[in-house]
Amino acid sequence: MERRGGGEAHGDAADLAARGAAGAGGGAVDLSQHRLGVGQEGAAGIGQIFDGALLIVIFATSGALEDAATKRTTYSRIMDRLNDIATLVQTVEAGSFALAARRIGLTRSAVGKSIARLEKRLGARLFNRTTRRQTLTENGRMFYERCKRALAQIDAAEATLDARRREPIGRLRISVPVLFGRHCVAPVLTELIRRHPRLDVEISFCDRIVDLVQEGFDLAVRIGPLSDSASLAARRLGIERAVICAAPSYLTRHGSPVRFEDFASHTGIAYVHRGVQVPWPLRNDAGRVREVRLRKSVRMDDMQAIINAAGAGVGLALVPSWRIVSQVAAGQLVLLTDQENSSTSDIHVVWPQTRYLASKTRVTIDALLAEVPTLVNLQETG
Repeated sequence: MERRGGGEAHGDAADLAARGAAGAGGGAVDLSQHRLGVGQEGAAGIGQIFDGALLIVIFATSGALEDAATKRTTYSRIMDRLNDIATLVQTVEAGSFALAARRIGLTRSAVGKSIARLEKRLGARLFNRTTRRQTLTENGRMFYERCKRALAQIDAAEATLDARRREPIGRLRISVPVLFGRHCVAPVLTELIRRHPRLDVEISFCDRIVDLVQEGFDLAVRIGPLSDSASLAARRLGIERAVICAAPSYLTRHGSPVRFEDFASHTGIAYVHRGVQVPWPLRNDAGRVREVRLRKSVRMDDMQAIINAAGAGVGLALVPSWRIVSQVAAGQLVLLTDQENSSTSDIHVVWPQTRYLASKTRVTIDALLAEVPTLVNLQETG
């Protein structure tokens, strides 16, 4: 293929797409003269050529080729090349073949072979490899920058088409805290699925803070500080109020704490997250937030089990106020803190930062913003 300037290469691809869009009347198109790679010419002209590849991809998947076998072969070849390019971008951004392999879901060997195919096709080395690390060559850096922009254009094109759909479709993965997710998120998503049956929703109930990008989640609901907020976009859904409660039977045996210092003589049922006991912050008599110190603690890593144990008279418990409304109303639990001295945590829905938000993600966020505050308030007021 003769190397040309960026404008000529782009125009050539546009001409190819235009002729393909004419349908059967335009006749079959020979893609052999419009290669995406540069073979032995090296990486010098690949940026200009790849800029035009987007139009070729759109054309190749449009059904304009008359010969079905040719279309399948061409489509497969283009997709293989794009997959290799996407693997390159992931490898550069991950910083290593091993981490890129985990993110993509391939073996390290498969990632290495993908990069080797690119280098062979381009006739240029993209990485300097040592036993400990891989760094981009000058050609590799240039190729990566161009490919990253091109993949962003593809994402933008997909997002534009997706936004024009009236019906959100596709797979959506969301991570939610176990108890809150069960009572305040799952009902919202169940209704969302009913309204949009072409959504394929997967809900993971887990109190662990997941890595959205590495673990492949579109969204997560989190309660408390956002430690990785720099890489995430977020919308606030409301607040969760934590209150201390106990069963009447426990208070009959041990008495009710009246002052902040009184808690030190009581047994608490503590929540443990990833092996660490979660503290009990409370405003003391002077209005300052301090950690409640208990005589002893029973430790559990399941909030519903803690609520059940408190109802059985095991000890005091710090629990979400929205979850024990019915038990308090029935006299099974007694509140020992009020709104003035209770601790609160923000509730957020978060997602990886992106310039283009898919309609399936946007619709889910909107539903959570509209419904979750209502569910929390209803359960807090009974």
